[in-house]
Amino acid sequence: MIDIIIEVDPDLSGIDKQNSIGVLRSTLKQEQIEQAKINLIFAKDNLLNHLKIKYFQKDHLTDVIAFRINDYKNKEVEGEIYISLERAIENAKEYEEKVSKELARLIIHGTLHLLNYKDKTDKEKLAMTEKENKYLENLNWNKLFKKS
Repeated sequence: MIDIIIEVDPDLSGIDKQNSIGVLRSTLKQEQIEQAKINLIFAKDNLLNHLKIKYFQKDHLTDVIAFRINDYKNKEVEGEIYISLERAIENAKEYEEKVSKELARLIIHGTLHLLNYKDKTDKEKLAMTEKENKYLENLNWNKLFKKS
């Protein structure tokens, strides 16, 4: 069973919760994960910056942070994914992509981190990017974000 809870900062708008769940579920399915409890939190830069400082001792803006709550050896995945909508919008502008596609990429990226994929080295980054691109191709990500 896969349980996904979506939380959105009350000051933010435009996130389609059902489509966000769909992206996460699709990623888990393609990774052959059948049991998960995941909170997906859309927040502002300040929350992710605070988490980055507290847990990683780095003071800079980031677009996604994922925390695995249980051990990676467990069959069931328990975790949290935090996504900065502000960074997603900035990334989309910088890379000339739609915000919906950037949000889908961040959901996939965070999910892969929960599954113990790393992106510290160039080789690891390349492997994650290849998976992200593959999983994006299998999705209808167009409706993830609606400007209000």
